[in-house]
Amino acid sequence: MNTYAASLPYPIGTPGIPWATAEKAAWLTRQRRQRSYADEVTRPLAARLPAQAELFQYGVLDYTRFGFENYPLHAVRSRSWNTERPVVLVTGGVHGYETSGVHGALQWTEHAFDGHVGAVNLLLLPCISPWGYETINRWNPDALDPNRQFRQASPAAESALAMACVAAHGGRVDLHVDLHETTDTDASEFGPAKAARDGVAFDRHDIPDGFYLVGDVERPVPDFQRALIDAVRRVTHIAEPDERGCIIGEPIEQPGVINYAKRSLGLCAGFTDARFVTTTEVYPDSPEVTPARCNEAQVTTVRAAIDYLLRS
Repeated sequence: MNTYAASLPYPIGTPGIPWATAEKAAWLTRQRRQRSYADEVTRPLAARLPAQAELFQYGVLDYTRFGFENYPLHAVRSRSWNTERPVVLVTGGVHGYETSGVHGALQWTEHAFDGHVGAVNLLLLPCISPWGYETINRWNPDALDPNRQFRQASPAAESALAMACVAAHGGRVDLHVDLHETTDTDASEFGPAKAARDGVAFDRHDIPDGFYLVGDVERPVPDFQRALIDAVRRVTHIAEPDERGCIIGEPIEQPGVINYAKRSLGLCAGFTDARFVTTTEVYPDSPEVTPARCNEAQVTTVRAAIDYLLRS
């Protein structure tokens, strides 16, 4: 157990009182650029673009008012888009600090994209939250979690621009895979920060050691989720439930799978009408994995999901 998260109040705000403008500003002063979105994401993406892929910009995040910069938002789509084919949406970096969600998306693009283009239309948004990527953050500078803002009139530009990008491609999605991680910092930093921001007590859950999936309560498709777990099991270990039969406080639906009400929560994987929806959760802090294995788990999930779609 992280003793700081368990025993001390978050260093911003007053326990039990939601943050106002001053507390959010104090939180923002603590955020620092720690890595480069341009060097680690956009340049490698452009340099390693497959022959059948087209790179395009779908928006800009203007965070100059916060003392940061403009972040161009890039996506990749099938160069030959055929309206008769199923549409596959892959999203990464909704939470910018979840590194393999971004780099797994880049690796899948480089090594697997061309292998699928004859059968499906592909649309990839590899890093929805570049400010979060650079500052290793779950939120955006407004102290909003983009992965709770995928809804109409979204106050998070990251979410609004991603939804607009999908709508501009016709809005049809048959498969959506959203690439995430669950990290130790969820318990030591991001969970306590959220509780402090909202003026509530921190409800701590153990961080599961291993990979798991989050399905949708409205579209659980257990056979689909099982096929993905079986594929990833050959790459890395699957998270076990706790003594209550839960993963991060949610009861397991089957080994390695829990379900969320994605639409009502405003989650990225809930904003389309896709038949098949899943959210990956890689655990990068496990002593049993490496960054390369985390990325491979993400790639494996996307491959297996497309294979399942084509078989269905």
